[in-house]
Amino acid sequence: MPDPRHGNNMEEPQKSCLAETIAVTRSYENGRVRALRGVDLRIEEGDFVAITGSSGSGKTTLLQMLGGLDTPDSGEVMFRGQVLSEMRDLSSFRARRVGFVFQSFHLLSTLTASENVQVPMVESPLPMKEREQRAIQLLKEVGLAERIHHRPAELSGGERQRVAIARSLANEPDLLLADEPTGNLDRESTTMVMELLTRIHRENGMTLILVTHDPSTAAHAHRQVRMSDGLVDPNDPDPPPGAP
Repeated sequence: MPDPRHGNNMEEPQKSCLAETIAVTRSYENGRVRALRGVDLRIEEGDFVAITGSSGSGKTTLLQMLGGLDTPDSGEVMFRGQVLSEMRDLSSFRARRVGFVFQSFHLLSTLTASENVQVPMVESPLPMKEREQRAIQLLKEVGLAERIHHRPAELSGGERQRVAIARSLANEPDLLLADEPTGNLDRESTTMVMELLTRIHRENGMTLILVTHDPSTAAHAHRQVRMSDGLVDPNDPDPPPGAP
C-alpha cells in the first residue's frame, strides 16, 4: 500500500539514461547519402525499444552508432553520460558493454556452438574452464543443450541465431543490439527467437534495442521509434508511460 505520509499520488522513480544520441548526423559516399540528419534519441535503463522504418531510413546506421560500430559526422553518442568518441578504448567498450545480434549470424564455420559463444571472452580474465562452462550454460538457456558440439553447418537457421544470441550474452553486456535478428528465419523460428529475446529482457532487465521492418516483430517491444529519411518520425510518438 502507498505510504499515507506521501499521499496517494506517488510517482514512479525515474529511470536513468543508458544511451543517447544528440543531433547525430552521418553521411556516406562523400555526402551524397545522408543516412542520419540530426537524430535525438534517449534510451533508458531496462528499455525494450524497436526501431522501425523502411529500407534506407537510417535505422541500422543509428543502431551502429549506439553500439560504437560507427562514429557520427557531427553530434554526440553517449553511454551512461560518457561520450563514446572520447573513450580511450572503444573496442573494449563494445566487447564488455554491448552484445550484438545480426541478421546473418556471423558464426565462425570451423568452430562448434560452444566455441563460437566463447569468442567474445577471448580477452576475458576468466580461466578457460570457466569460459567453457559459461558457454555451455548460455547454450542451455537458449534451448541448445543438445547442440553444444555442433558446427554452424549442422544447425538450422533458428538454431544458428540462438547460438548468436548466446554469444551476445557472453560478457554480460548492459545493452543488447539486435539488427533484423529474424530477417533470415521462417515463421516458426522467428517466433522462437522473439520469445527468447523477450524472455532475456524480462528476466535479466537487460536494455534491448531491436531494428526491424516487420510490424509483428516490432510489436514485442515496449516502445517503438520510427525512422524516416534519416530522422525519428515526429508523427510517430512514443506510447504513454506504462504501456505494455
